[in-house]
Amino acid sequence: MEGHICEAALTLDEAVQKAGVNKYDCVILDIGLPDGNGLDLIRDMKSKRLTGGILILSAKSSLDDKLLGLKIGADDYLTKPFHFAELSARLNSIHRRNNFLGMNEIIFNEIRIQTEDNQVYVNDKLLILTKKEYDLLLFFMANRNRIITKESIVEHLWGDNVILTDSFDFVYTHVKNLRKKIIAAEGKNYVKCIYGFGYKFIDS
Repeated sequence: MEGHICEAALTLDEAVQKAGVNKYDCVILDIGLPDGNGLDLIRDMKSKRLTGGILILSAKSSLDDKLLGLKIGADDYLTKPFHFAELSARLNSIHRRNNFLGMNEIIFNEIRIQTEDNQVYVNDKLLILTKKEYDLLLFFMANRNRIITKESIVEHLWGDNVILTDSFDFVYTHVKNLRKKIIAAEGKNYVKCIYGFGYKFIDS
């Protein structure tokens, strides 16, 4: 409902397998799993140097559980029952902390992004972006000066469930529209096409 792409793992073994294959922005982890302790997933991810935030959910309110989870690498802890608004706020906070040093406002030259209300300004002009265009801009911002393949853009914005296709024209369309809106607001063209590879969001 908040626009996140979600996948589920019902067991510890399934979670270990998925975390080892896919790159997730955040893992929402229950301590009590049918085949083991959810904290073991954190240990496994850290031993393999897997990236991504970790938010622990559990009915257990024990201080020891919280401290252990945070000590071995979790980013935050939320005790059941909880309000979904709080869960969403915690996820957004983890994402900002891991990608933008916790900033609520991201400023890059003439581009200003307010992450709390998903507003983007170029030269103080509000851009009207679609959800995909907004997410794409954040993805570019978090990966400045790196070559980003079209496949990675598809995985990040649509997830593994996107229909497999040999054509990535829809990626080009979103990039083109985002670039067009930034330039229309008298912003610079930071998104460069790297022929045969993908795109790069450059600093100058």
